[in-house]
Amino acid sequence: MKQDQNTDHVLHEITPLRDGDLMYIADRHKKEFTYPIHNHQVFELNFVEHGAGVRRIVGDSSEIIGEYDLVLITSLELEHVWMQNDCKSDDIHEITVQFRFDLSSEGFFATSPLKSIYHMLNQARKGLVFSMDTIMKIYNDLQKLSSIKDPFEAFISFLRILNVLANSDGSRTLATTSYAKVVIEEDSSRILKVKNFINSNYMKEIKLKTLSDLACMSETAFSRFFKLHTGRTVSDYIIDIRLGFASRMLVDTNKSIADICYLCGYNNLSNFNRVFKRKKGCAPTEFREYYHKTKIIV
Repeated sequence: MKQDQNTDHVLHEITPLRDGDLMYIADRHKKEFTYPIHNHQVFELNFVEHGAGVRRIVGDSSEIIGEYDLVLITSLELEHVWMQNDCKSDDIHEITVQFRFDLSSEGFFATSPLKSIYHMLNQARKGLVFSMDTIMKIYNDLQKLSSIKDPFEAFISFLRILNVLANSDGSRTLATTSYAKVVIEEDSSRILKVKNFINSNYMKEIKLKTLSDLACMSETAFSRFFKLHTGRTVSDYIIDIRLGFASRMLVDTNKSIADICYLCGYNNLSNFNRVFKRKKGCAPTEFREYYHKTKIIV
């Protein structure tokens, strides 16, 4: 695959897809991951088998994967990488499907029969990882995909795989909304109003009463309403937004940890470091070092 290194520190991959192509399938066995952190102008479904110990980074998400891993990424800017880390396998099996679909609100995938796929593809702008149960549902079809010679049949088979993924439980997003620069427009008007306010004011103190007033609700009723619609408490949501912006600054700027701490609404560096480590699994300095390491191109 060709590479374009104009993007600051993140390799921009030029994929084999050409104008008029719909998808490209790479099915390979290898002993290690060597490709640096990158992004590309197409969507990607990436499957890894026998990859226990590999570190997967998608945006500001960094996780050690198990024996199997399946991730869908539909952002054209979200950087990602699978690093060898502690993986000892000498037969890593990787299947990558890169594809180009129209996700406009009036496009093919926005029609009724494909609405579940459309919703999943939009969710995957932050990266979407699937459960082991879901992986097993599509395992055989995914293994056969690269051997299908007829382009139409390959597309239909891939569509079936996406349909199973879209209608299975247990998937979860990886990067935070603020890091991935994703604007979610599917929420109710009340929730959307509150989220937009938080996104614009994360660097300041945000009081529950201010948010509940925006939603025209009591504080208690709003807290329940927000948790029901987002799956998170108000305080957890604000923390995720702040840490997403903090992670982006750690990656994209040379600002000090202290400066980033205060710019993201924290007035205590120790508290910022503690919350960051609890949520991200590493200290801010370690997070920055990981990214710098994966961005070195040799």
